[in-house]
Amino acid sequence: MPPRKKTPATATAAAAEPASKPASKPDHAGAGKTQTINDIARMAQVSKKTVSRVINQSPLVHKETRDRVEAVMREVNYTPDPFARGLAFRRSFLIGMVYDNPTAQYIVNMQYGALDAIRDSGFELVVHPCDSRNPGYIDGVRRFVQQQKLHGVMLVPRVSEDQALADMLAEIDCRYARIASVSLDHASRMLITHDRNGAAEAADYLHALGHREIALITGPSSYRSAHERTAGFVEALQRHGLELPRHRVIEAGYTFESGVAAAEKLLAGHDRPSAIFAGNDEMAAGVYKVALRAGISIPQQLSVIGFDDSPLASRLWPALSSVRLPIRDMGRIAASMLLQSEPSAAAALATASVRPHLIIRDSCQPPG
Repeated sequence: MPPRKKTPATATAAAAEPASKPASKPDHAGAGKTQTINDIARMAQVSKKTVSRVINQSPLVHKETRDRVEAVMREVNYTPDPFARGLAFRRSFLIGMVYDNPTAQYIVNMQYGALDAIRDSGFELVVHPCDSRNPGYIDGVRRFVQQQKLHGVMLVPRVSEDQALADMLAEIDCRYARIASVSLDHASRMLITHDRNGAAEAADYLHALGHREIALITGPSSYRSAHERTAGFVEALQRHGLELPRHRVIEAGYTFESGVAAAEKLLAGHDRPSAIFAGNDEMAAGVYKVALRAGISIPQQLSVIGFDDSPLASRLWPALSSVRLPIRDMGRIAASMLLQSEPSAAAALATASVRPHLIIRDSCQPPG
């Protein structure tokens, strides 16, 4: 069969189409081609994840790397696809703080510390109060973390003491930092506060003043910090040959009202102590109220020591001696641990801890 004669139209089309398509060059010009995030990563010689971090303005990218990636994107006129951008970066620039703590000033100071750490970093702080007595609270924290796509979570006592909560965060691959009075986890995830040592210092001071009739108001038994402060105080007195009678150890709830209720038991009748150590400043303030109402003068007839050294301690009259726990520093350190991007940087904070110490003011003197 003779070959079909080409019409002018078909001849023109054939001439316009080359015999084979030339391979696209991996150059920076990007002519005739829409560049992808993979292309940018290849040209800048970085990972796709790094390009995604640059696009999302992550503070975790070194300046030199950021400048190189941005230069490539400008050169090829690359515009990120919003949908692909959301898929490529699965975390927000949010640090979460999860807490179940009745002391408002403690939480405020912790937040101030975290904000100190993230200032000018590109991160923001979001808080999640919860009730750890609620059986479903861990599921609530899970939803909070996943909905906010948190970069990491600070766990404040008492939720920091819950191993089931820490296990859940590890399961969903969310980094966390636990603040607790003793080590409960891998060192790189822990900030240890050594509450036992601070309580022992309070006991040593009361003994040195000559007090022998001493009472203790503890925090709730569900708090590890309450156990540590109680143990530190009792053991220090035992080293001095003193035993606390059971009726002079009252459990309370780390609140002003519970401190009032405990002090009413301890200060009723004539067999009252000459000194009271309260497990936090809120409960110590409750002791002040009961003493004032009963006509018992502080420190002439009753010496009082608190714990935390919150702003309340210096505002009471007479000013309250208290074991200072650097709560703002604790918030700053815990948030800083979450911002570390390099393993070597995390290792530098592997043994993070703070040391409480007694601040002596006007609420104690030798027994009269």
